[in-house]
Amino acid sequence: MSQGIQVEVWGDYALFTRPELKVERVSYDVMTPSAARGLIEAIYWHPGLRWHIDRIHVMNPIAFTNIRRNEVKDKVLASNVRGEMTGVGRQAAIYTGESIQQRASMVLTDVRYVIDAHFTMTDKAAPGDSEGKFIDIARRRLSKGQCYHQPCFGCREFPAHFRAWPGGPVPAISESRSLGLMLYDMDYSNPRDIQPVFFMAELTNGVLEVAGKEALR
Repeated sequence: MSQGIQVEVWGDYALFTRPELKVERVSYDVMTPSAARGLIEAIYWHPGLRWHIDRIHVMNPIAFTNIRRNEVKDKVLASNVRGEMTGVGRQAAIYTGESIQQRASMVLTDVRYVIDAHFTMTDKAAPGDSEGKFIDIARRRLSKGQCYHQPCFGCREFPAHFRAWPGGPVPAISESRSLGLMLYDMDYSNPRDIQPVFFMAELTNGVLEVAGKEALR
């Protein structure tokens, strides 16, 4: 295992949508590993590495609120895009004034986490790449507050602030309970059949352990 990083992230709202609920969005109680990985990749991503989430420390009490959001109900079909490119078929466009629907969402409020993560090298790494090089770049970007795009908590309208955790014990909440089946990540090994991967999530003294958990497909 390479050297890891600890990232403190916080924000006013978060929505880590449960996939079993289709229309009205309901968040998981805690940030999912895939959301944590996506957040770290917004800070530093390189084809020569892949981030792995080890654990997520929950620092603020878990609290929900209900909001209503405008969402676009339609999507552009690939067949329409091909028709637009060849000059035949329907126009590849969405008119938001005609496609907006108002939907209810149950979101988390006042969230704050510390993410423990490490990376492994991939076959896309160049001969001059090394674990030391990558970890130095990641820590430098964290210290300067640099990111490729604004990290978010599940949805773009819920931005996430971040900084490197200064070290020492993380003051997690004193709560332990089963969180049930939680989305771990998406399996992209077969691009024609992308599958969700789940795991049995357990919150122990405010810490969600991810490393070493058995994945369920």
